[in-house]
This record gives sequence, C-alpha cells and structure tokens, in this order.
Amino acid sequence: MSAPARRPGSLLLAAGVVAVEFAAAVTSFVASTLLPVIAGDLGARDRLGLLIAGSTLGLFVALPLASRVLAGLGTRGTLAAGTLAYAGGLAVAATARTAWVFALGQLSTGLASGLLAVFGIGSAIRHLDERLRRRVVAASSAMWILPALAGPAATLGLAHLAGWRWTLLAPVPFVLFGRLLVVRAAGDEPEAPPRPLGRTLLVPLGAAGVVLSEGWWPLAVLGAVVAGAGTMAILPAGTACLRRGTPAALAAMVLFAVGYFGADSLVTVLLTAGYGVSLGQAAIVLSAAPLGWALTSLAVARSPRRFSAAGLALTAAGTAVLAFGGSFGVALAAWAVAGIGVGLAYPGLYVRATTTGPAYSATELATAVITAECVGQLLGRALGGALSSAGGLFAAYGVFAVALAAAALVSRR
Repeated sequence: MSAPARRPGSLLLAAGVVAVEFAAAVTSFVASTLLPVIAGDLGARDRLGLLIAGSTLGLFVALPLASRVLAGLGTRGTLAAGTLAYAGGLAVAATARTAWVFALGQLSTGLASGLLAVFGIGSAIRHLDERLRRRVVAASSAMWILPALAGPAATLGLAHLAGWRWTLLAPVPFVLFGRLLVVRAAGDEPEAPPRPLGRTLLVPLGAAGVVLSEGWWPLAVLGAVVAGAGTMAILPAGTACLRRGTPAALAAMVLFAVGYFGADSLVTVLLTAGYGVSLGQAAIVLSAAPLGWALTSLAVARSPRRFSAAGLALTAAGTAVLAFGGSFGVALAAWAVAGIGVGLAYPGLYVRATTTGPAYSATELATAVITAECVGQLLGRALGGALSSAGGLFAAYGVFAVALAAAALVSRR
C-alpha cells in the first residue's frame, strides 16, 4: 500500500523536511569542526568520547520513547517540547565550563533531535505520496553538499570572530525554520498505541557501551550486541527473517548502514595508515563518496526503485577494492564509485522502508527507519573499531563489502 494521496500542504511539508535535513547537515559540520577547539578550551583533549557521546546517546534514548511522547503530547506538543529541549540543550553546551556539563547539553539536543526526526519523518509518511517522498529523499541527500564544501571553513571563520560558544548556536535559525514549515503543514493526528518498552531500552544501553568504550573493543562489541538485540524489538515483526516488503527493506537498511557507514568511519585511517597517503589526500577521498551520493540521488529521483540492488552492489564493489590496498588514485575512484552506488540505491530503499500498510503506523515506521540506519551505523563502527584494533584494518573493509553485498540481495525482496 502506498503513502496517502497528496494534499494541499504537501509541498510545504516537503520543503520543511528538506530544510530540516539542511539544518542537520549544518549542525553536524559545525559540531565536528569545533570539536578540537571545544576540547582544548574545556581541558578535555583526553575525553573526546565524552564530548561526542551526549548527542549520540540522546538520539538512542529518544527512539524507544518517541511513540509514547507523540501519543501523550500529540504532534504539535512534541514539536514544541523537542524544539525547547534542542535550544535549551544547545544553550547549556554553549555555556559549559566542564566536559560533563557540555555532554549533558548535547544529551538534551540529541534527545530532541531524535523526537523531532520521528515527528518529521512520520508526517512525511502520512502526508506525502510516494512520488513526492522519493524526491524529498533525493533533495535531502543534496542538502549535505553545501555544508560539506563550505561548512568547515565558515565554521572556523565564525569561531575566530565570535568564539566557539556563539558559533555552536549558529544552526538554531535553520532548525527553527525547518520545524516551522513542518508544523504548519502537519496537523495533530491520533497515534497508534506505543509498543511496550521492554527490550527497546537495550538500544540506548548498548549504545552507551559503544560510544563510551573509548577504544576498549570488548565493551564496544558487547554494547553493539546489546543494541542489536533491542533493535529487533523496535523494528516490525518479520524484519529478522527478511519477510518480503517493508521488513526486508528495513533489514537491507541495517546491512547497508553497517557496511557503508562502517567503511566511511575508517576511511581516513585506512588511507593514512594503510595506503601511506597524507591526511589532506585522505580528506579528498573521504568527501568523494558523499558528493557522489548527493549528485546521483538527484539524477535518479524520478524512478529510484529499479536501482536499489544494482546501486548496493556497486557500493559493495567499491568498498571491496579498498580492502586490497593500492594508490591514492585507486582509493579515490573506488570510494567515489561507492558513493555513486549509494546515490542509486538509497532513495528507493528508503521509500520502500517507509511505505505504510495496515500493519504499520507512520510513527512506527519513522522510528523503525531511523533505528535501522542509526543502529547499523553503530554496529558498523563498533565492528570496524574492533577489527582495526586487532590489526585487521583491511579485513574490516572485506567485511563491510560483504554486508553491502548482502544488503543488495535482501533489497530484492
């Protein structure tokens, strides 16, 4: 069953979802660029894990609670609460004098971001037809191009002029603008009864083990296993056994995230330690895949479904090439091909994973697709960290390629 037919506010809602993705991109690049500066100012250069853990843990705490918050507050109430929590958490982080206070503020922003993401994606599933939804996915991918190209330099320039604390607040206008567009287009609607918490709380517990492991791989692996177990309680029934339709699409999303984001997290390490190239060259390779992803998504926005399996296979091939070593040119070409493959595959896979039916509510699917992608990233990074710590950096890319090939096979279901 496809998404509902288009209604008058659909274009406004679509613009809001795309604007929110742009805000997420700006936020991501501001935070990552400022991290060394913040660590130095707070005297936390040896506690980077704590500085980045807050937002990640907040997101994973939000996922099992999102349906309950939406059921209790309604969509508009959730939007208001999430926006206040986001702005308040950012204010706490920007005024922090210790690493723990900064992490607490980031925890609030991560929690709010998770709730707002479920809200926005749930609204898109309810109100956008499939044709418009796949174009929104493609446009959202393209929203990362400008921040990726100009974000780091602009952030450093603003930090030089105003300091990192004011610069950390720079994404707020973009976030508020996107949420305003979404709330004007989406109305309050009844929510399906939330699922029992139970094992879903294993997701934030396992995530805490991964992000706070600080290089101790046994804790990271244990956390990944615990988070994976909790994920099965959030995803629709039949996901683990690859039931045809939405469950199989969500399973493919998990495998894709394990392979691609796991590989992406280690690209600079692989290039500098394994290929022996400079950090500047490694940064060029790192940017090749997201740029290829964004541009290709726009090119296939009209009919993305037919390319999902082929795109994932292409990404698997590009990742496998990296596992055999070589030169800077080979790595650049391979990772660019991997990004093009993601651009071919992701829009169609995402639309399939968020197609409603009588068995799934919009909030359930929104929570499921965010969980599938985020937990897949978590598992991929934990796996890559464990293998690279054991001296298997190139072997890790072989494993990532296998995960992507499996995603290609599963996506055909």
